[in-house]
This record gives sequence, C-alpha cells and structure tokens, in this order.
Amino acid sequence: MAGLGGPPGGAPDGAPGGGEDEYRSVVFDESFVRAARLQEFSAQERITDHAPAVRRRPPLRRAGLSRQALILVLLIAVAFGTAVYMGVRHPYQSPSGQRAAEPVRMTVVPLAPRERVPGAADAALLYAHSPAAHFRTAAQGVPLPGARRTAHFSEDQVFNALTTAKNYIVRSALDPEVLGGGEVRSVRVLLDPDQLHQFDESFERPAADGRHAPTGWLIRFDPARTELADPGIRVDGSLRVVESDSSTLEVSADHTMVYALRPADDARAEASLFTVRRELHFRFDRDDLRLHQTHLVASHVQAGPLSCADDSADHLRPLLAGQEAGAGVPAGTDPYTSGNATALCGSLAVDAQPKV
Repeated sequence: MAGLGGPPGGAPDGAPGGGEDEYRSVVFDESFVRAARLQEFSAQERITDHAPAVRRRPPLRRAGLSRQALILVLLIAVAFGTAVYMGVRHPYQSPSGQRAAEPVRMTVVPLAPRERVPGAADAALLYAHSPAAHFRTAAQGVPLPGARRTAHFSEDQVFNALTTAKNYIVRSALDPEVLGGGEVRSVRVLLDPDQLHQFDESFERPAADGRHAPTGWLIRFDPARTELADPGIRVDGSLRVVESDSSTLEVSADHTMVYALRPADDARAEASLFTVRRELHFRFDRDDLRLHQTHLVASHVQAGPLSCADDSADHLRPLLAGQEAGAGVPAGTDPYTSGNATALCGSLAVDAQPKV
C-alpha cells in the first residue's frame, strides 16, 4: 500500500519518494514564466479564435542601457577626454610658464666727431686706413658659431636660432633697400607676431622714447641726404647662444658695421665712413624656432659721426666728409671697444676715424 500522500501503486518506475524528485531543483517562479518566449492561449481564446495552442511573445526589454550602448558611451567619453588632454598639452603650444611678450628696449646713442669728418674720393682708401681694414664684407662678417645641443634643445634647434638671428642682422643692417629708407617688410617677417604692433607703430609714429625708434629696429639713412658710396659694407662681430630655461633660447649679437657714404645724387663727392656699433638680444621659444622667427628683446646702438642735436629716431643722418658737429661735444667714446655707452650723446674718438 502506498504511503500517505503517495500515488496508488507507489512511485512510478520504482523511483523512491516519487517521480517528481527529478524536477525538484527546477523552480518556475514568476520571472521564469514571464521570460518564456512561448505562451499558451487560454481555453476561451482557443475556442474563440481557433488559434494554435501557443503564441510567441515579444522579448522583454531590459531596464537601463544595453551592454553595447554602455560600451559606446564609454568609448565616446574616453575619446573626448583624450582630445581635451591633447589640446592642453599640444607640443606646439607655449608652456604655461612662458614669459609674456615684452616691448623692445632700444637705445640709440649718437657719437659726435671733435674735428671735421675726413673724406676721400676712393672708399677703399678710407677702409684701408681705418680700424675696419681687417673687417669682412657684408654677410661674411656675421659668421655662425658652432651649433651644439643644450640640455633641452637639439643641435638643429640651436642652429635655427643662430641662423634666424643672423638673417635679422643681415636684413636690418646690410640690405641696400632697407638702408635706403624704404623696405621694412623683410625685417618685419622675422619678428614674433606679438611684436608686430610695436614694430608698426615705430614706423607710423616714430619717437625717441626707447620703444618706438625705427633706428632701434634697423639701420637706415635719410635717402634725401645720403647714399652708399660702396656696397661692400665692412662688418665684424660675434654671436653667442645660451639656454635660459627649458623652453627658451637666447642669442646675443655684438657687431660693428662700417658704411662708406656720400651725399645723395652726387657721385663726384668725397666719401666718408660711418660706424655703427650694434648690440642685439634675441629670444626664441619653440614656436619661434619652428617658424624661423624671433623676439627682439633689446637693441643698443652707438653710431657716428652724428650731430648730438640731430633727432635720430626716424633715420640716421650722418655727418659727411668735411662736416663737423659744432659745440657741445661730450667726452670721447670709441665704438670699436667693448662696453655700453650710458650717455644720450657721446663723442666719436679720434682713433675711430680713418687716417687720410
């Protein structure tokens, strides 16, 4: 006899405890039933519609984002974050600690002769009897020193700084078009864009204020009064480069240039020599090196023979052969020797003039 609650005749197939033990671990809870893809029609539905016994149910939509959507959102977020980081750390952007653009500090000191300016019909004779006799001609007098890498700049970057500084010197002091008082663009394109406003103002409204003198940017003569008697300008000097910090190279230039001049439109007039001692200080950041531009920091010029009473902000107006400065000449200053002049006007030393 079957036990209490057991089926008559005992468990089928002799299975102990009843045949349902085989499915005892399967739990058909509500979520399992709702997730089923097939659903049995009710008896009333089968009678009314003569439908099949079962129908297919649409899949349930899971709450929240699918795994694919979540991955897509994460990828977009990572890409956006990378773009922002690269924008902040772009290799061509200036470092956050870079100096702000500074106006050029410029000084132009006229050197007045104590005697009449010596002259000669032959400019080569004047050069041969002056301290410039051993100087090289034009750009040959601006040789480049050896370029060596620094702690934070490659050899090529150092070479670019030296080359750009030399180009500035050649274009601003040895180009006949610039010396004639007309061309300035060839010099302007070498400047850092932050300085172009000051450069343009200097030529639109020149002033001897230490900031806006055209003769602080370049050498040029009044074309109505003066012209070159010899295109072979004599030059001697040096360039020196240093790394001031991890993002900046600085180049110091110190050159003496000697011009043979004569009165404009008078080919038969005697020539005389005009000497310019010019010290320039350049600064380069990484953008400047890449674009072959520079930031001119300081310009110090001593030039003579000039009259102390002459305003040299716009053009240099040299005293020519046979002319003299007049009274009020201060103590002598020799542009062929090192050292900075401190006076607003100096005296051109006798030894600086040719002995003819």
